[in-house]
Amino acid sequence: MRHGFMMISNWKIIVAFLAILVLVASATAGDGKPSVPFTIAQLKYSGSGDWYADHSALENLLDFAKKNAGIPALSTGKYVEPTDDDLFNYPYIFMAGHGDIRFSDNDLERLRNYLTNGGFLHADDDYGMDKSFRREMKRLFPDKELVELPFDHDIYHCFFDFPMGLPKIHEHDNKPAQGFGIFDKGRLIVFYSYECDLGDGWEDYEVHKDPPEKHKAALEMGTNIIVYAMTH
Repeated sequence: MRHGFMMISNWKIIVAFLAILVLVASATAGDGKPSVPFTIAQLKYSGSGDWYADHSALENLLDFAKKNAGIPALSTGKYVEPTDDDLFNYPYIFMAGHGDIRFSDNDLERLRNYLTNGGFLHADDDYGMDKSFRREMKRLFPDKELVELPFDHDIYHCFFDFPMGLPKIHEHDNKPAQGFGIFDKGRLIVFYSYECDLGDGWEDYEVHKDPPEKHKAALEMGTNIIVYAMTH
């Protein structure tokens, strides 16, 4: 599978790229430079799952997005709980893990409010959280379905081109990588990467020793998710 920059000849892509720069630069310092760069918080949840997984992942992803897509990005290493006061300060939250996920009723109310008012959640199954994640998403949105995204969805093509959808980073059960989503009023509010393990692919080489092409593909797909989430 080939992964590379798409030729940015489509005016929609140009508009989207400009839009993300406007979003992250909305708060500026006196010298005109963004004072609040784009960042991602990692979601802390209850249950037996390791919500703190992928220690170096977000730092590497944001550094890659900054260098390769020009996104003013900064990793703060922030973990956020659904009931934290600053949840709404983060337009994008990430969650990962291997085990059981559980949200309280208060957690679900806050997450529902966050996601239906402009927030975005990317959940990445490190291997073992699928059953509990699907259960909690049904509790979160009983009237919405977690649907597989087709290969021609914009999330796979908005900056780097992934004609076959999510790249396969780790084997797990040797199933094809799949991307699922939950939509609200036509907007993708939850993206779920399954049988893929993007977060592990973002981590430092010493952690999983992924070959360079896997590491690069994971970072490129992660950049796509950022660009898509912030421009739709």
